[in-house]
Amino acid sequence: MEFLNEIVLLADSTLRIATPLILAGLAGLVAERGGVVDIGLEGKMLAAAFAAAAAAAVTGSPWMGLFAGVGASVALALLHAYVAITQRGNQIVSGMAINIAVAGMAPTLANFWFKKGGQTPLLSGDARFESMTWPFAEELADVPFVGAVYSEIISGHNLITYMAILLVPITAWMLYKTRFGLRLRAVGENPEAVDTAGISVARIRYQAMIIAGILCGLAGTVLSTGLGAGFIRDMSAGKGYLALAAMIFGKWKPVPTLLACLLFGFVDALQGRLQGVELPLIGEIPVQFTIMLPYILTVAILAGFVGKIQAPRASGIPYEKDH
Repeated sequence: MEFLNEIVLLADSTLRIATPLILAGLAGLVAERGGVVDIGLEGKMLAAAFAAAAAAAVTGSPWMGLFAGVGASVALALLHAYVAITQRGNQIVSGMAINIAVAGMAPTLANFWFKKGGQTPLLSGDARFESMTWPFAEELADVPFVGAVYSEIISGHNLITYMAILLVPITAWMLYKTRFGLRLRAVGENPEAVDTAGISVARIRYQAMIIAGILCGLAGTVLSTGLGAGFIRDMSAGKGYLALAAMIFGKWKPVPTLLACLLFGFVDALQGRLQGVELPLIGEIPVQFTIMLPYILTVAILAGFVGKIQAPRASGIPYEKDH
């Protein structure tokens, strides 16, 4: 029974850790399905985390933090869209510029406004998205295994975690069952045909970037006001790049991307539990090695286990209308 409880707790941690990965992975998926490579997921997450924590600290409201976080992310998404779509600039350079700029600006602004060494003040319970307890979760907690699954895995997460799970089928429905999704996929595959049909390629791509900005804003907001209690320097910790890897592993499809994010979340949760553990003939596992596990897994998967990768054909290619 102790083993089963450990599995439940590990699954609970996996879901929490995977939440920002799922949201950022969906953001990258929507952007690339529309033909725009968005390597700036990391920067938008970090900007959203800072904006959300700062707004929540000042107003005491997590909802104001959410609006600020999403607003900051959408603003950066539109900046990237302007460079990539309107100016037909290099999308990789633009995304990396956003990542580098935000990594420096966020702690600088935090230090200027709050004078706490590049951090925002710690958020109280009312200023955060606290865990939501489902009906009868406490009463069923003592029921062997089933009660633990309900009270720990299903219940007890913050609102944005539940939103992340719901957004996976919503994104799939949008991509495959709506007119906008059809046009979005067409723009990512054959923008010339879309343009010939009288549909604005630029408009569809801008709309995709706005959606990506909203999703990245949710990812950053949950980092600082859901999973954490404030902003700290580099708190995104490469999650934007892991989300890109999960999206590629999932072959630009929502459900496989979700599964890849859960896998990365599981390995990250596992490495936290392996720290300080002693193995026979090996001894204590070095902390540095356990921290490396999610990134080692990423390289291993992309190098040898993904198989043939077929990105949207127009992804990363600026579209210029022939006159």
